[in-house]
Amino acid sequence: MHATHREKEIMDELRLLGSCRIQDLAKRLEVSEETIRRNIKKLAENGLVRKVHGGVYLSDAAQEATFTQRMNVGTDAKRQIAAQVASRITHGSSLILDIGSTTAYVAQALRGHHELFIVTNSVAVAQTLATRNKNRVFLAGGELRSHDAGAFGKEAIAYVRQFNVNYAILSTAAINATNGFMLHDMQEAEFSREILSRAEQSIVAADASKFGREAPICIGTPDIIDILVTDKSPPADIHTYLSEYGVEIDCASEQASAGTANAAE
Repeated sequence: MHATHREKEIMDELRLLGSCRIQDLAKRLEVSEETIRRNIKKLAENGLVRKVHGGVYLSDAAQEATFTQRMNVGTDAKRQIAAQVASRITHGSSLILDIGSTTAYVAQALRGHHELFIVTNSVAVAQTLATRNKNRVFLAGGELRSHDAGAFGKEAIAYVRQFNVNYAILSTAAINATNGFMLHDMQEAEFSREILSRAEQSIVAADASKFGREAPICIGTPDIIDILVTDKSPPADIHTYLSEYGVEIDCASEQASAGTANAAE
């Protein structure tokens, strides 16, 4: 889904308020109630909001745990995935990393790398990799969101357009055999699409809990992703679907098992 400017404004208001009357949204955004109803209809069709008589509220599908909550879930899997991603990155590489919790673990796994050129919209990533090992870190501008300390919007998009890098490393909220890679947040999806266009190779870092899930916003067709690094092999339908689009699936647990077996020999 490619959202209009008005739909983004409505979603921003609802993320602040949770729910709102149509007439109040119209006043806040200085447009007609008919304009609000028209945009809400499209948002509802995409599962982002639910309509009630005279009002609207965020659907469950549009809500996501906070960054701190996500950092504390599935930590072992995320560390395993992060180590596997880091093993693919050579010293001196250039990277763009997004705001995802698994991406934050990737940043931690990259602390032993030297002379990295890093672009990010995540304060967590910037803090982890700046001022060490001759790294250069570039933090996208704009207002930081309160729930994840990420910079989004036109300022962040304009900033990353200045760069062309070796790798884009990003996260996702859901992966299935119908729509591929999906997110809950429109701003995150826009940022993901932009950084994918700026990289020679794209890597999605996502644990197995994302398989079979639904989220309302598609990042794009799966062929825009080069590699999925995960902790467990995906179900057969997802594996087949992604393979048909040329996505390489790198299962960190299988790599670890192979390394253990080789060491035993």
